[in-house]
Amino acid sequence: MNKYIALIIGTMAFSPAAYSQEIKNDWMASYTLEASGAYEKAAAVLVPYTHSGERSEFAWLRYAWLNYLQGNFNDSIAAYKQAMQLNQRSIDAKLGITLPLMAQQRWREAMKYSQMILDQAPLNYTAHVRLMVCQEGLRQWQELEKHAKTVAAFYPTDATSLVYLARSYAWQGKTLLAKSTYRKVLMRVPSHVEALRFLKNNP
Repeated sequence: MNKYIALIIGTMAFSPAAYSQEIKNDWMASYTLEASGAYEKAAAVLVPYTHSGERSEFAWLRYAWLNYLQGNFNDSIAAYKQAMQLNQRSIDAKLGITLPLMAQQRWREAMKYSQMILDQAPLNYTAHVRLMVCQEGLRQWQELEKHAKTVAAFYPTDATSLVYLARSYAWQGKTLLAKSTYRKVLMRVPSHVEALRFLKNNP
């Protein structure tokens, strides 16, 4: 880290008044700084809490997220792994780590964490979407087709899974199926740019 981070980890008071002051001065400050786009400062505020008992897990999750927002992807990955060490059941940490991995196009690693989530929670929508993103990144069109069909069955009002299904058809040269699927996308999102463009170019 840099000039904004002061590693001052000492004994902290745990009276209700002190705890309330901590929330106001540090946690609220972090959210306020994040909202203003000062991600580095927002992360720096939380550094002392990454080694502070029950606060540690959430502090690592926030620290990881804020580093992701800065584009510090390796730092973000390391922080999410710290959070996972504190709570191996954490779906939040596994979801979180997929973001910097995908940003680096480390598709197979991101797939691994997405699949770990689905092993815990088979219908987790976000994990399914990120797995589809990775399958697209790896150009696994047949796998994406099968997966997107499954997700669309789970979530029949969802347009995103249909978009990935249509893309899988298009890349496999299944133009009629792609057109039919993009029409379904337009039923859900009538102004969807990608669907409109595909249908215009494939009358």
